[in-house]
Amino acid sequence: MSLKLKITEDMKNAMRAKETARLGAIRLLLAAMKQREVDERIELSDADILSIIDKMMKQRRDSISQYEAAARQDLADVEKFEMTVLQTYMPQQMTEAEIEAAVAQAIVGSSAASPQDMGKVMAILKPQLAGRADIAKVSGLVKAKLSK
Repeated sequence: MSLKLKITEDMKNAMRAKETARLGAIRLLLAAMKQREVDERIELSDADILSIIDKMMKQRRDSISQYEAAARQDLADVEKFEMTVLQTYMPQQMTEAEIEAAVAQAIVGSSAASPQDMGKVMAILKPQLAGRADIAKVSGLVKAKLSK
């Protein structure tokens, strides 16, 4: 079952169960997906949907930190719930060891020797790790390995 169909089915199930908070989070995701399809005139693949979810999760993390800094725990809780709903559609996260192995393999595969070659390594890693690892952390790891 494609990710798009799974999300649509989950929306229908949330409607039937009258889970309004979960339904709202799923509708936000479907709206973002529809917007991208209309803007780019494409049919979204699972990888495209994962990138949308990843972007939405990053927005939620930023919002949570802002709400907590402003002492608005009620709004932060709403964002945290939306993150848990979005997280259910993401693939399982990679372990640190798996990430380090992928980075080492990409460095060897791209013949990278210095920090100037970081773009080559990241071009290999981004599609592999999309949705399965925090790209910012991966970037830091690649930079550290290439700086040695």
